[in-house]
Amino acid sequence: MARLKTVYAEQIAPALMKKFAYTSVMQIPRLEKIVINVGCGEARDNSKVLDSVISDLGQITGQKPVVCKAKKSVANFKLREGMNIGAKVTLRGERMYEFLDRLFNLALPRVRDFRGINPNSFDGRGNYSMGVKEQLIFPEIDYDKIDKIRGMDICFVTTANTDEEARELLTLFGAPFSQQ
Repeated sequence: MARLKTVYAEQIAPALMKKFAYTSVMQIPRLEKIVINVGCGEARDNSKVLDSVISDLGQITGQKPVVCKAKKSVANFKLREGMNIGAKVTLRGERMYEFLDRLFNLALPRVRDFRGINPNSFDGRGNYSMGVKEQLIFPEIDYDKIDKIRGMDICFVTTANTDEEARELLTLFGAPFSQQ
């Protein structure tokens, strides 16, 4: 699945170089990593919940997730420091491009009433974050084997300096931004 990586080298990088008039190829923004995070507060009561989250996330990404622990104790949430409260995966390299391709071309079009992703979710430094309401949009997840529908946060970390550069990079990768 090296298709997106070669597309980046052959088409996306030259297009960005031309549009933003970079003087060096090292100035061209590129996708550094994709971080997928699933938070599950109910894991404090039932440890089996975290096991299903980890297996779902592992199936979607093809990589073993890392368990996230609470940094602080919060009495109102019945949360103590060090409790398991979620899982995350950081994708780089080949797996990152493969996940990006599956997300934009397979998963997002399966969302009900999909009109595109929000073009305003950039952080000001060239990184883009989005949320997915259910894990069922990914074809790897079997509907009969899930216990509960859970969402996830997906963060695209780029080397772009501005949001405009990052938006153009993701658009050239095939991100379906909505027209507002």
